[in-house]
Amino acid sequence: MNNMTKFKIVKPANEVFEAFVDPSKIGNFWFSSSSERWEQGKTVTLKYDEYDAQLDIKIIEIELNKKIAFKWGETEEEHLVTITLTELDYSHTIIEVNEQGFNENDDELVHKLVDNKEGWVFMLTCLKGYLEFGVNNLRTGIVKD
Repeated sequence: MNNMTKFKIVKPANEVFEAFVDPSKIGNFWFSSSSERWEQGKTVTLKYDEYDAQLDIKIIEIELNKKIAFKWGETEEEHLVTITLTELDYSHTIIEVNEQGFNENDDELVHKLVDNKEGWVFMLTCLKGYLEFGVNNLRTGIVKD
């Protein structure tokens, strides 16, 4: 079972790619910080200072300016996230986030899928605001209570 979200970003693929993999940029739209540059085979620690939380992701695959794949979550519930970038022309990129690993037999499946989709839509909205308009303070606006 997977969950897919797509957005069009009015920036070239290399700028969208760098927003994720460069630790100095990710805090402008998603996590507060990233421990290091995202590279294939690395385990990267991501922090949410606002929620006093952190998690590790395992970078499975990197294809420069085209693809980022990583695993996250507890071992028994680990999910694979694949971020694919398709450059339409030099100034437009389609970003697709596909998260796999949801348990189809989970009684909470629908709730988890909706919650997950909400998170990806929010993150991609923040990414769009950051890259297209220079807005870097949206990421702390979501309330999960």
